[in-house]
Amino acid sequence: MRRTIAALAAVTLLGLAGCATDEPAAGPSGSASAAGSGTGEQSKFFVQADYDAELALLDATATGPADRPWEQVLNPKMVETAKFKKAGPHKLCFSNAALNNPWRQVGFKTMQAEVEAQGSRIKEFVHVDAEGKDQKQIADINDLLGKGCDALIVSPNTTATLTPAVTAACKAGLPVIVFDRGVDTPCPVTFINPIGGYGFGHVGAEFVSQRMKPGGKLLALRILPGVDVLETRWSAAKVAFDKAGVDVVGVEFTDGDPAKTKKIVNDYIQRHGTIDGVWMDAGAVAVAAVEAFQDAGKPVPPINGEDQLDFLKLWKDKGLTAIAPTYPTYQWRTPIIAALRILDGQPVSNPWKLPQPTVTQENLDSYLDLDMPPLHYAMCGCTDLPGYPQRWK
Repeated sequence: MRRTIAALAAVTLLGLAGCATDEPAAGPSGSASAAGSGTGEQSKFFVQADYDAELALLDATATGPADRPWEQVLNPKMVETAKFKKAGPHKLCFSNAALNNPWRQVGFKTMQAEVEAQGSRIKEFVHVDAEGKDQKQIADINDLLGKGCDALIVSPNTTATLTPAVTAACKAGLPVIVFDRGVDTPCPVTFINPIGGYGFGHVGAEFVSQRMKPGGKLLALRILPGVDVLETRWSAAKVAFDKAGVDVVGVEFTDGDPAKTKKIVNDYIQRHGTIDGVWMDAGAVAVAAVEAFQDAGKPVPPINGEDQLDFLKLWKDKGLTAIAPTYPTYQWRTPIIAALRILDGQPVSNPWKLPQPTVTQENLDSYLDLDMPPLHYAMCGCTDLPGYPQRWK
C-alpha cells in the first residue's frame, strides 16, 4: 500500500496539520495515551503485510552503484515508461509539501544541486512550496497542470487529502513521481522513498527496549498524528514495545518544538522520578530531549535520534547510549534522476525503495562532519554535487 513511505524524513519536524487517527484520546498533558496506560490501540495506518515487507528490506542487498545509494533500489519491480518518452531539454515541476524544517531544507538544497548537475538536460525547474497546507498544495498541483510541465514531482503534505489531486495529475497524462510521503493511489509512475517508517520505528524501538533496565519506564515522543511516515514509525515501535513488555508511561506529541519537548520530558521526570528510555518518531528535537535530562541532573537514558549533526555531535561528546535510524536526505536526488529516466523511456522501479542506513556507535565517527552546520543531515548524499559545501551552509 502507498501509505508505507518514511525522509527523513525525515526525517524531523514535518510541520503538518494533524489528521484524525485511531490513537487514544489525549491525556491531561496532551499525551496520545495517559501515563502508565501503555501503547494504546494500533494505528489505522498499520498494515501487517507492509510491516513484514519493510522489516525484510532491512537485511536486503540493494542493486545499483555502490557509491550512489540514491540510485540504488531494494527489491526492484520495473515498470515500462516508453509512452512518456520525449525529446529534451525538459521542464520539471515540483509540488513540495513544505520547507518548514531543517530536514526538508537540506533535502531541497540537494535537489536543486542535482538539477544543476544535470546541466542542459533540464531547461526549467519549477518549485512550489505548499507551506504545510493541504489546500494550498491542491491548488498548486492544479495550477502546475496548466504550466507545460514535462513531469510532475510531488512530496505530499498529508496522505489522504492529497490523493485526489495526485490522481487528477495522473489523468492529465504527464508522468507523476511521488516521493518522501505517499498517497493512496497506484497511479504515479513511481513512488520513491527509503525503506520507510516501519523500518525506522522498529530499529529505534528494538535498540531502546533492549538497553533499558528491566521494568523501566519509557517515554515516546511523537510529532503529529495523521501522516503515514510518522504513523508507521509509531506503529512499528508499538509492536516492539508490546512484544518486549516495555512500560510505556506516555506517548506525547511535541509538534517538533524544542521548548515543548523539554517541558514534556521534564514533566515526566518530575512525575515518575526517572525515565529509563526515550523513543522518538523523528530526531529533530532529540537534542532538546537530552538537554531536559541534563537540566534535571538525571542520566540520559537510551534514546534514538536521527542523522542531524547536532545530535550526532552530542552523542559523541557525552557518550550517550544512542542509535540513529535515518530517512536519508539523499532521497531528494532520486526524483530528478527518475523523471529524466522516465522521459528517456527507460524502465524504473515502482516502488523505488532506497537503502536506509542506521548510525550506530560503531560507525558514528564516519558520519560526523564538524565543518557542517548543526542542523545539517549527515546522509545528504551531496558531497559530489555543485556548490558543496557552501550551498548547505
